[in-house]
Amino acid sequence: MPASFVVFLVAVPLSLGIAAASGAPLLAGIIAAVVGGIVVGAIGGAPLLVSGPAAGLSVIVADLVLRHGWMATAAMVTLAGLVQIVLGLSRFGRAALMLSPAVVHGMLAGIGIVIALSQLHVVLGGAPQRSVWENLRELPAQLVGYHDAAVLVGVVTVAVLLVWPRLVRVSYLPAPLVAIAVATAMATGLGLDLTRVALPDDPLSYLTLPRWPDAPLADVLSGVFLLAVVASVESLLSAVAVDRLHDGPRARLDRELIAQGVANSASGALGGLPVTGVIVRSSANVEAGARTRASAIMHGLWIAVFALLLASVLELIPMSALAGVLVIVGLRLISVAHVRDLMRHREFPAYAVTVAGVVFLDLVTGVLLGMAVALVSALYRLTHWRIDVDRRGADDWLVQITGTLLFLGAGRLNQELRRLPPGARVHLELRLDFLDHAAFGVIQQWRAGYERNGGQVRVEEALDGWFDRAVRDRLGNRKSLPERLPRWLAPWSHWQGGAPAPARRENGQPSGASETPPSGEIGGNMLVGVREFQRRVAPLVRPYLTELARDGQRPDELFITCADSRLVPNLVTSSGPGDLFCLRNIGNIVPRHGTPGDHSVGAAIEYATDVLQVSTITVCGHSDCGAMRAVLQGGVARESHLGSWLSHVRLGGRRDDRRGSAVPPPRDAAGPPHDPAALERQALANVAQQIANLQTYPSVRRRLDADQLTLVGLYFDLHEARMYLVDAGNGARRPLPL
Repeated sequence: MPASFVVFLVAVPLSLGIAAASGAPLLAGIIAAVVGGIVVGAIGGAPLLVSGPAAGLSVIVADLVLRHGWMATAAMVTLAGLVQIVLGLSRFGRAALMLSPAVVHGMLAGIGIVIALSQLHVVLGGAPQRSVWENLRELPAQLVGYHDAAVLVGVVTVAVLLVWPRLVRVSYLPAPLVAIAVATAMATGLGLDLTRVALPDDPLSYLTLPRWPDAPLADVLSGVFLLAVVASVESLLSAVAVDRLHDGPRARLDRELIAQGVANSASGALGGLPVTGVIVRSSANVEAGARTRASAIMHGLWIAVFALLLASVLELIPMSALAGVLVIVGLRLISVAHVRDLMRHREFPAYAVTVAGVVFLDLVTGVLLGMAVALVSALYRLTHWRIDVDRRGADDWLVQITGTLLFLGAGRLNQELRRLPPGARVHLELRLDFLDHAAFGVIQQWRAGYERNGGQVRVEEALDGWFDRAVRDRLGNRKSLPERLPRWLAPWSHWQGGAPAPARRENGQPSGASETPPSGEIGGNMLVGVREFQRRVAPLVRPYLTELARDGQRPDELFITCADSRLVPNLVTSSGPGDLFCLRNIGNIVPRHGTPGDHSVGAAIEYATDVLQVSTITVCGHSDCGAMRAVLQGGVARESHLGSWLSHVRLGGRRDDRRGSAVPPPRDAAGPPHDPAALERQALANVAQQIANLQTYPSVRRRLDADQLTLVGLYFDLHEARMYLVDAGNGARRPLPL
């Protein structure tokens, strides 16, 4: 209920303003908002998505109204809805998302510029022109010409829109509503003579059947398909964006597309604007606490009641105030964050061409030009590669090939490789996204010929190493690891040239191995791994790490687990940099709050809950845990650091009710390892115990009481490579739902 009122307050001024920008009757915006809220809310595939008239379609609708009239445009909206239903039934939902993000954001930015330019004339007391060129040509005269009271109202509206969110953070008083209310009150209080909202005396009498356009069939069909495609793409992108704002059910895109089609058919038949899913109202819906589709449905009902019973209130609103809202709405369609991302990923040219095409030509031409540039860019990346040759010594050469190597570059590749002097040592490093068979053959033939003439060639792959695997497959020499296992996932010995793992130590020394690392591997495997990271992985993750370094960490989870080298948190949770705030120690132990001794665990817990504001704390144990085996066997001196640390673990999960502390392991229980079942029970009981210990921390307790924190127990079975949930009450494990 509260969320529906918030969305209702956001939707009313936006619906009226979008109708004005579209050249449609103002009541058409109200009808679209009512139909979008009730129909899409009831049957849509994205429960928290709110639908209604959208600024992104106003340019298309305005052009159709100018050419065919409003009632004919309404008929085209109805037909566009039928097209959307067919697309949804054909499972077109995900296919619509194949459009390049650069083109989509460029289209929205171009539409935003067109809206802002046209409505700026209304704010300045004039009237919007028929094209962007005319709006730009007339703007200087409009700026210096005669201005009436409309300018004052428009400027006040824009000022409130910009200042209100910075001064007041009240979600149920959205800035557009406050701006319209202030402008209307000022215009009414001062008795200003302004053009105001005009609605029919009887809104129900407006509901008439649309009229078939008096135009060639080709023009009608082009308008229908343009409405259908743009409305579909905008709705699906909004549905995907809203999914990122909540943890509820994910959007079913094909069902959402069918619902949008039904709503558009109904809205057009009733004389309403086209309907799409809109991110502004949807984000307000989520932020206001919506949990189900009921909020979207009720917001449509409130709009209908308001339009029927309080139309006289709407007729007090000055048109220049609505224009001021639309200027800001249009400018906010230009996202600086999206521009930065596109520049970082080298997709800005497609964005810029789309914006220019939409603004100075028309929407269809702009989108087609943007798609062409995106396609050319993709083809360029697909066929672009670079070769760098560096001399590192008298007879030592480094050759690096970067990019995508296809048959198109085979001739040049062969020419470049043959320039290398014979008889030298060549380190050929492939930093390739893709290597086809023709290019592979060129490299292999050159390699064989070069080595026959006394040279040495070492081929190294900077990514997945499939070049050498192809050679090994032909020779029948396969590694013991699965063929599809990524090299970065394997132990060091498997991805460092295929060398065997170091032999086990005997009496503290490697058995049958020299203590001196091989040449080029000074520092052992760790520094070799660091070198490989810097050469292979760092270029791929550098942009993301740079962003984290700039913006700071915002992990959602504190992950407490054992320091065992076989348990890799980022691997078993499929997480990356910035996702987990990790705390690792012997036995994934959390000492009870106030226990004397080491305070590093308590400091990490307080930092995670009070500073990072994590929403989840997970304690993860694992099978074959050495710490739990030591607890079961006993024999660890209580005076040692290890014995003191393990005293925080209760043997078998027993509780000493007299002291409320851990029962120390029996000193005389040393012996052979316990059976696996007992070891597993101890590890599971330990996870449950540490979750109980977590709740003794005041910072954890406060967030639990405020329903802002969740505690989770996990158990990782190393033998099965499978994760289990642990019941915090009895320590029982159960499979993790897939």
